Amino acid sequence: MSTDESASGKGRAVTGTAWAVLLLGLWLWGRDLTEGTGGHAASAAGDVAAVGRPLLQVELPDAHRPVAGVRPRRLDIPSLGISAPVAPRGLDAHGAVDPPPYEQPKVVGWYRDGARPGARGVTLLVGHVDTRSKPAVFYGLSSARPGERVKITGADGSVTEFTVDDVQVFSRDKFDAKKAYGPRKDGRAELRLITCGGTYDHAARSYTANVVVSAYLTGAVQAPAGTATS
Repeated sequence: MSTDESASGKGRAVTGTAWAVLLLGLWLWGRDLTEGTGGHAASAAGDVAAVGRPLLQVELPDAHRPVAGVRPRRLDIPSLGISAPVAPRGLDAHGAVDPPPYEQPKVVGWYRDGARPGARGVTLLVGHVDTRSKPAVFYGLSSARPGERVKITGADGSVTEFTVDDVQVFSRDKFDAKKAYGPRKDGRAELRLITCGGTYDHAARSYTANVVVSAYLTGAVQAPAGTATS
């Protein structure tokens, strides 16, 4: 991505035809992400709890105004024990978000043509739930609960903090892409953390659901003085 493209892309939400293509791609994403895996089909067992138990009502902080946003470098969710590098990703040949390769199961993918963390719009982060033999970066994502914090460190050292406000498991046969990935409130900087869920269908070679954790910007710390913005 060129410098000009990078600057103009800050804070931009996906719109029009690109948004429609992305929504379709996100629906397809779960299959592409899990194609050929399933070694830990029980890894999504937490989804049952997420669906069958009402989420606790907690007092959530006010939203922070959107900021310029920079390319993400690292994701931290202390309550879930997640600390992982973030790599920019695009769409694959089928129009689905291209997750990190299986050789990098502990890396989170950022959809680089969407909003940057902290910018107005929806930032999309995707990750594997497992590999053939072990849990991957978003293995415990369905255990997230409203009020928990998500910290993203930018390439320039800046930090944006998000607060989880919703956790949903969408079955593949009743999937509403706009509800899952569209903005929950206009004008906010929002975040979606996405992985596969449900159970692994060996015949279809895919999981039966997607876990979608929604969060919104509640804090921002600028980069240290003299640090170049990326």
